[in-house]
Parts: sequence; C-alpha cells; structure tokens
Amino acid sequence: MTDALAGLRVVDLSWGLAGALTTLVLGDYGAEVLRVEPPDGDVLRGEPAYPLWGRNKRSVALDLRLASARATARRLVERADIVVASFRPATATRLRLAYDDFADQHPGLVYASITGFGRHGRYANLKGYEGVVMAKMGGMGHVTGMAPRPGPAFPAVPYASYSAAHAALLGILAALYVRERTGRGQLVEASLAQALAAHDPWEWFLRVLCTKYPQAFTPVPPYSARGVPTQGFAFRLLVCLARDGRWLQFSQTSPHLFREFMEVLGLAWMFDDPRWKTAPDFETEEERERFWEILLEAARTRTVAEWDAVFRERPNVWAECFRTTREAMDHPQLRHNGQVIAVDDPHVGPTEQLAPFVVMSATPGRVRAPAPAPGEHTAATLDAVTSGTLVPPDARPAGALPRRPLDGVTVLELGLWYAAPYGPALLADLGARVIKIEPIAGEPMRYIMPVADAGAIKMLQGKESVAVALDAPEGRAIVQRIAERVDLVLVGYRGGVAERLGVDYATLSRANPRLVYLAAPGYGTDGPCARKPAYAPTIGVATGIGLFQAGPSIPSGPDLVMADVKTASIRLNWAAQAPANADGCSALGVATALLLGLVARERTGTGQAMLTSMLGTTLLAVSDDALAYAGRPPRRVPDPMLHGFSALYRLYETADGWLFLAAPKAREWEALAPLVGLADDARFATPAARASNDAVLAEALATVFRTQSAGEWERTLMAADVAGVEVAPGPMPRVVIEEPWFREAGFLTDVEHPTFGPHARLAPLVTLALTPGEVGPAPVLGQHTESVLRELGYDDAAVTALAARKVVRRASDAG
Repeated sequence: MTDALAGLRVVDLSWGLAGALTTLVLGDYGAEVLRVEPPDGDVLRGEPAYPLWGRNKRSVALDLRLASARATARRLVERADIVVASFRPATATRLRLAYDDFADQHPGLVYASITGFGRHGRYANLKGYEGVVMAKMGGMGHVTGMAPRPGPAFPAVPYASYSAAHAALLGILAALYVRERTGRGQLVEASLAQALAAHDPWEWFLRVLCTKYPQAFTPVPPYSARGVPTQGFAFRLLVCLARDGRWLQFSQTSPHLFREFMEVLGLAWMFDDPRWKTAPDFETEEERERFWEILLEAARTRTVAEWDAVFRERPNVWAECFRTTREAMDHPQLRHNGQVIAVDDPHVGPTEQLAPFVVMSATPGRVRAPAPAPGEHTAATLDAVTSGTLVPPDARPAGALPRRPLDGVTVLELGLWYAAPYGPALLADLGARVIKIEPIAGEPMRYIMPVADAGAIKMLQGKESVAVALDAPEGRAIVQRIAERVDLVLVGYRGGVAERLGVDYATLSRANPRLVYLAAPGYGTDGPCARKPAYAPTIGVATGIGLFQAGPSIPSGPDLVMADVKTASIRLNWAAQAPANADGCSALGVATALLLGLVARERTGTGQAMLTSMLGTTLLAVSDDALAYAGRPPRRVPDPMLHGFSALYRLYETADGWLFLAAPKAREWEALAPLVGLADDARFATPAARASNDAVLAEALATVFRTQSAGEWERTLMAADVAGVEVAPGPMPRVVIEEPWFREAGFLTDVEHPTFGPHARLAPLVTLALTPGEVGPAPVLGQHTESVLRELGYDDAAVTALAARKVVRRASDAG
C-alpha cells in the first residue's frame, strides 16, 4: 500500500471553504499540505468542522500584510509542487504571489487559482464569497419557492465552494498528469461561478432551444401560481408526510417503479379508471391537484417503521426519511461503505468524521495527522527552509507538452443518467476519449424532455456513442474487448448489475491489469441499500441537505392539515434539489476520482478498483456538520425566513429588487458603516457588539437598503470594495445562457450539434494555461458504433449482421 500523492508538497494560500476542501482531498491521499494562515488563525477555525477540514495539514502562521512574511511565503512556494490560492487577480499581483511571479524560475509548479468569478469580466475583482456568487448566478432567485415568504431565498449549502474545489482538483490532477510526463507545471484556474453551473443537467439547453425555435416549445415552471405541480415528475419523486409526522421523499422515476409504488399505496386501480389512467401525468391543474392529494393521503396511512417494512419486502419501492446531516453519518450504507472513521483530535478529543471520499484498493486515502494548532509548524518549517532541508522539487522539463492535458487517455463509460456519466464529460473537455456504451434504445436522459435528446446534451458532450445490447453475450464480448484497450472505466450501475453483465472489475482487469476502475453507484456496490434507486432529491434528503436548506420553519408532526402538508412539501422539494443538487455533486466527485486514479497509476504503475457513492460524495458538500465529538457546537443555520446567516451575510429587500450583502470581517464593516450611516453607532462599534445586536443591526440595514434600488446599492458598495450585489433573477440556467457577464468571463463557448446545429455550451470547467481543453458536441445515438467496431476488427458484414440481430445500433439504423 502507498499514497497516491505521496512526495508532493502543497502550499495552501487560500481562504474560504473551496480551498480548504481542495487541500483536504490532496492531503487525504498523501500530499504534504503546508497551510499558510494568519497569526490569529484561519477564519474556518471558528467552525465546528475544522477538525475535519484541517486534518493532514501543517500550519504555518504568516501575516501577509508584512513584506517579510510575503518573502517567506514566496520561499515556500519555490519549494512546492502545488500551490492552491484564492487571491483576487489584483491582490495576487500586488502581493507578488501570482503564478507569473514563479513561472520562469519554477517551471514545474502547478499553481491552482480559485476565484469567485474568474480573471476576466466585470466581476473579476468582486470578493468571491459563496453567497455573493450564488446571488449573481441566480441561485437565490432560483429557489423562491423554498422560503416561507415571497422573494429569493438563501441556500445554506455551499454548493459553489464545493463545486469549485472539485474543479480545482480536476485541474490540479490533470496538470500533475501532464507534469509526470513532461516535467512542466502550469497555471490552473477554477471559479465558484463556473463550477456552480455544472449542476444543471438540461434546463440551460431548453433555453437554447426556445431561443432558436421560439414556436416549438414553451417551458413551464414546476409549480403553478396556486402551488400545484405542473408535471408528473413531482409525483414520481413524491415528498410526503408519514403517519407519525416524519417527512419522506420517494424515488419512483421509471414507469415500472411508479406502478409498483401505486400498488403499495393501494391505488393500482387508477390505471384502469378512465379519469386517472394517464397517472401520473394529467392535462388539467384540477386533476393534478386531486391526484396529489390522493397520493399524500395514501402515503400518510403508514408510519416510517411501516414504510421501512415495505421497502424490505418491495425493493423497487424506496424513500429516504428527511434526516439532519449528523443523522446521515449513521446511514447504514455509509457505515457499510467504511465512509465514517474515528480520528483522535488533540483539541476536541475523539471524533467521528467522513473518510476520504474515494475508496481506493491500492492507494487508499488515510488520516495521517489531526488538524494542527494555529502556527504549530511555523518554526520547524522555517528552520527547514533556512537549513536547506526543505528543498525545491526536482521537476525539470523533459518532454513536449500535449495539446490537451488528457490526450491519449481513453475512458469507457458504463452508466445512465447524470450523477456518474457527467464526470467523464468533464474529462472529455480536457482531451480524454470517452466511449459511452448506450442501450440499444438509448440513454434514458435522451427522452426525459419533450424534445428528444435535449435532456442528455450536456451529459453526452464530447463523447463517442456506441449502442450495444449488454444483456446479449455478443454485446458483452464487444464491451469487454473495448475494456482491454482503455485506461479508465466508469460503472454507474446499482449493486450487482456490473457482475451480472460481466463488466465488474474482476472480469475486466484480468485482460487489462493496469485498468483504473471506478464504481460510482448511488449507495454502494453491496450492503443494505446497494440495490435501491438513487436520484438527486433522494440523496439530498438522505444527506441532510433538504432539512438544512428548508430551515427551522418547516412544520412536522402527525396533525398537519392537508394545506400545510402541500405547502411544506413544495418547500422541501426545492430544498432537497435546488439550486444545485446531489447529481452534480456526485458527477464532480466522479471526475476527481477518475483523475486521482489515473495520476496514482502514473506515479505507482498500479491500476486498481475504486468506489465513490452519491451518498458519500454529496456529504462532502455539507461537511460542516459531517462529524461528531463531545461538546461540539451546533452548525450555523439560516434564519427561519431564509434571509441568511447574520445581519452582515444575508438578503435585503431594496426599493427595487433584492440585495445580498457579505461583509462579515471587521475591515469590511469599516468600509460599509459610513455608506449606511452607522459609523458612529455604538451598538455596532465592535465585532462583539455587532454579534450581540445582530437582529437590531439587520433591522437597521433593512431600513437603509430600502432607500435605493439593488442596482444602485451594488454600484455604491462595489466602488468601496464591499461585497454587496443585486440578486439576479433565477433560475441559474437563465444567467448561464442570457447574462452577458457569464460569456465575458470566458465561461461559455459554442459548438455545433449534428441535429440541433450551432449552440452555446459551458467551456471546460477548469482552465489549464499551457494545455487548454477543447470542447465538443454531444453525439447522436450510435454515432460511433460502426467506427469503434472497426477498430476492434469487425468488418462491414459483421457489423451489419450485429445490427440486424439488435446486438448493436448504428446512427443509421431505425429505432
């Protein structure tokens, strides 16, 4: 056993959660992480989760306001393999800690820059707080239905920071792969704004189609003005109350799953009733509302314990009970997967924490050291620099750079939907060849929207489509032959399916021992929930996201009347899967895991089997509550009306529109106070006074902000370098496609699809300066079947015969 990233030194110059999660993962897999923090400690130390976020790191205290400290920081960077920084562009230049300050003398350096909005465009130097990015990306406007009041709502889950961490890891690992082959490092750029856009699977493309073909299709909101679902999908993913007053969320998306659910509810008769036979889809709002009420009433006849008995007897019927994140740590599948570990922390005592999120058979992650005290390693580290024992890495350029970082890497993808398959699409953007095996009928996401293929465009981008009947022996033989030639395999099936289809690790690695194989199911490959269906809202509920985001005003209990049940159901539905979701969280983790395995193989020569799960990966997004120890303070929660966390980090209504303010630091208050007429108010003179008078301060700021429009306040505050921004109307895909600043930042590009023609799409989620990615369009079903079979040695007659027997499907074959 060895560590995947052993021998690599990381200097962490970042602030905020995105950088902390990035270096957490690097440290978990063996890198030496030197955390440079202020003398009074990283602000994240004030969070209960710091024993998790700070593990496997060494603390070096430097006050970067001082020239001597900046010089020391530069000496550390000169001795690093990887730097993770989150300076705004102008700040990095002023401190002389930007990539360009080191590139010539240290050509092997991989320097990852994580910003709020990238290096270009009007928001490049806006402070990249999570809430600020969420506000400008339309995320708060996206979830207007989540709050118990009109207007935008505050999403408590740090989706943007989580996503940016994975984007940075994607870039760092791709750059390391290049460096292993050429000796050359490079600048890696990730941003919270662009990474957040990874979560939307298809709505962005429906907006593209509506612009191109305005008469062809008109999207409708998920709920009517009266709060009634507009689509049958809401009933397939029913949020309901059990008889004992606890909330459940079901996962019955496929027709056969929904029919079995209806049987369990005692409602199968409806399929034979002329009025209800189209269930769960109906033309009128009256029918949808009554059907919704029938489902809610039927689901409420059982307690959670009685539902658990049903789930054991009927494996195709499944729901998760709304949990807190702390309760999620006791999820039986998480425990079975070994994704909870015990860590003794010298400051808080014994803890239970999330394990490293990728389970690796040959190079497993591990906790080598608990979180350090502030500055614990300053003296030893500086002595090592002075004495010459901490030396620069030996990474001299030795080879020509590839055009794209993953040129020559081939991925075989065996999975459906978005949570696993979007991961390889991110690798395709960086140059990997991704061969996607589709069923003969096609990937089901192709048919989830009214316009065929529209729902799958993003997940399929840059891939080759090979349609094969895996349930036929000849089809399995084709896939196994492809697997002999690839570097990476992704399998996203539920437990037991890979073995049944002959595409498990044991089978495929016999012919390809250097294979890096990732199983990425919803729950696990075996264990209590391995064969259960998992969808984005289900996992959002299981990990505590739903309850956390909905806030403390959600009612529960056995006595709720139907009107309250329906209202709360809508709010919980929003909270569990918006403005981002567990599918996006999982897919980002899949991309990171695949590249981690690739880099490990490059450094050790060893292929291996790996595991991620939607459940375990998504928990990293709410890691602020994913640990336990005696006396642990409670997590921060939003106020009941979902404005935010505090007076200086929350939403405010203005004379026209809404403003989000992020000014939690003392120096930010000093800049803000004169602008709002509170500079001389003794109630708010010190951080302690502001904290004790938080409700009063919020009321005072609310009064002031109502005097001007949100746009006027944004201009005023930005001019003073205060992060206060006008909240963009949702949903987020509107911002991605329609807001000019998103393209100005370099986050949007264009491709040409074989059917839909030219259209906009996301640029590669991370930018590598010397080996940039290259985007491609989505394929049509079976577009590459023939060419891949020819690579395997099949001639025209053999391909035609296979197609005739429905073993394969080409793009030219009829459906």
